[in-house]
Amino acid sequence: MEPVGEKEIRSSFVNCSKGEASRINLPVGLAELPWGDLDFLGWRDPGAPDRSYLVAPRDGGIIGVTLRRPQGVRRSFTKTTVCSVCVTGHPGSGVSLLAARRAGPLGRQGNTVGTYLCADLACSLYVRGRKRSQLAGRHEETLPLEERIARTVRNLDVFLDKVLEGE
Repeated sequence: MEPVGEKEIRSSFVNCSKGEASRINLPVGLAELPWGDLDFLGWRDPGAPDRSYLVAPRDGGIIGVTLRRPQGVRRSFTKTTVCSVCVTGHPGSGVSLLAARRAGPLGRQGNTVGTYLCADLACSLYVRGRKRSQLAGRHEETLPLEERIARTVRNLDVFLDKVLEGE
């Protein structure tokens, strides 16, 4: 992913108002991020632990979505969970169900779409081996790195397509 600035990030959000986008707490140290290793920029809001944000390249630009951890959702599994985007397994609470309000009229009606993501939104770094899951005995994939990256991008695109449906 190419480096993006604060103004670009704020104007990229498709599922919140301009006022909401202007109040988003952006990640600290944007300039120092490992942009070349990122398929998307994801971060949790340190002031509101139930909120996260994701900005990804799309159609020659970028698209941003706001995410929330649904309240009252209970997990039926507690030992290991797997991210739906990068397919990394994590122990305990290393994966979170995150919901995005849909863009456009459907979102204004309260419709959401959810997916399981790495709780720290560092999928790109896990895929590239720059960050390791705390899962003991993690299996190593035989897919080449380029194919794992392509799978991650495809899985993210499927989720973003659902956010944009009905826009």
